[in-house]
Amino acid sequence: MCLAIPGKLTDIYEKDSLRMAKIDFGGVAREICLAYTPEAKLGDYALVHVGFAISLMDETEAQETLQLLKQVSEAGHEAS
Repeated sequence: MCLAIPGKLTDIYEKDSLRMAKIDFGGVAREICLAYTPEAKLGDYALVHVGFAISLMDETEAQETLQLLKQVSEAGHEAS
C-alpha cells in the first residue's frame, strides 16, 4: 500500500534544472519535486508521495484528508 500526504506549497524554485518546492505538512517542512505537477503555484495544496507532488487538491479536500489521517493515527495509539 502506498501513502500520499497533502501539504501546502510555501516556496517554489529551481534546483539542478528541476522545479522544486518547500511544502508544509502541518508544521513540518520538506523539499519536494514538482516535475509531475507543472501547474502548481504558491499556496496550492499537493498530494506528495516519496518526495514528488503527484497531484493538486483544494484546501478543503486536503484538510479532510489530514483529519482522516489524524483519526487513523489516534485509533492506532488507542489499540496499542
